[in-house]
Amino acid sequence: MIKVIKQDDMLIPVKMWLDTVESQALDQITHLSNLPFTYHHIAIMPDCHSGYGMPIGGVMATEKVVIPNAVGVDIGCGMCAVKTNLKAEQLDQATLKKIMGKIREVVPTGFSHHKEKQDTKFLPEFITKTDYYVVEKEYDSALKQIGTLGGGNHFIEIQKDTDNNVWIMIHSGSRNLGFKVAKYYNDIAIKLNTKWFSRVPKEWELAFLPAESVEYAYYMTEMQYCVDFALANRKLMMYNIGDVFRDEFGVSALSTNQLCNETINIAHNYARMENHFDKNVMIHRKGATSAKEGEVGIIPGSQGTKSYIVKGLGNAESFMSCSHGAGRKLGRNNAIKTLNLEEEIKKLDEQGIVHGIRNQKDLDEASGAYKDIDEVMQNQADLVEILVELNPMAVIKGES
Repeated sequence: MIKVIKQDDMLIPVKMWLDTVESQALDQITHLSNLPFTYHHIAIMPDCHSGYGMPIGGVMATEKVVIPNAVGVDIGCGMCAVKTNLKAEQLDQATLKKIMGKIREVVPTGFSHHKEKQDTKFLPEFITKTDYYVVEKEYDSALKQIGTLGGGNHFIEIQKDTDNNVWIMIHSGSRNLGFKVAKYYNDIAIKLNTKWFSRVPKEWELAFLPAESVEYAYYMTEMQYCVDFALANRKLMMYNIGDVFRDEFGVSALSTNQLCNETINIAHNYARMENHFDKNVMIHRKGATSAKEGEVGIIPGSQGTKSYIVKGLGNAESFMSCSHGAGRKLGRNNAIKTLNLEEEIKKLDEQGIVHGIRNQKDLDEASGAYKDIDEVMQNQADLVEILVELNPMAVIKGES
């Protein structure tokens, strides 16, 4: 489903895969359409909701600039998933609780980090340290962050598919390293845009770095390192979780080959050069996933709802992209204030899901705070094909 809007206050059209968006997100979409360097159209995925500067679920092509806030602070945040050799009937409630307890021991959540520096086997090496001002400064600290979940909507789920195969899914990003890089270069962009008397209003929160500047080159280098760091972070978590499963069920539960070669990994916060409509442009995906023809990806639901392994259809109108999840319908504070604790717990308990909702503040990540994933998937049937449908069995949410 695609809806094209071109209001009088928009320079280029907007193509949306949903009927309506909240007013704050629509204002941000309008700002994107009026940037002097945006190309062709703005694409809005069905999980859209407001963010900083650019809405989550947005895809934008620019010519000769990159916008740090159009990538966001959790650079490289994304998903990974792998199918184990276990069947759902092998994991009763007691076993699931035991496993999730052990996972919590090896994967710190929230603001917690490892006490010791972790294995760097999944991390790329520096090309030259002079290209990594922020990364080099934060590197030692980051080695204690790798292999940690983080907070907010990040999660670890044990899931089952329609054939009762057990899957492990992780949602996490680049931790404090990505935040530091994003803030550093956004602050630089703001200062430079003010110096240049940029036509982009400061209040739009869309300060940019032009391609001919050294700051652009440094940002692209450090941003890519954060994308690689986020991938390494998910790989190390998955590797450690694999050890938990092997300790409980034996080495046949999940082989090293499966972890290394069969884990699906895809990011949803980054910028990269791509060719669309016969032009090389900088594609910014903020809470959106690449969905090139045949590309395998992951679209998670919310806590207690289905997730999907999908295959991209390469739809040019979405810049070959799809949603990165269900998308919020309630802000965190609003969810905490308005959702019913007993009802949200009941939703999960009735499905037999092992979860961590215990009090009102946990409702910021309850399923009631998110859009209907079935509707989201229907709205993007022209963007992806569903390969595997997954239902949650147990979930660990990142602590706030």
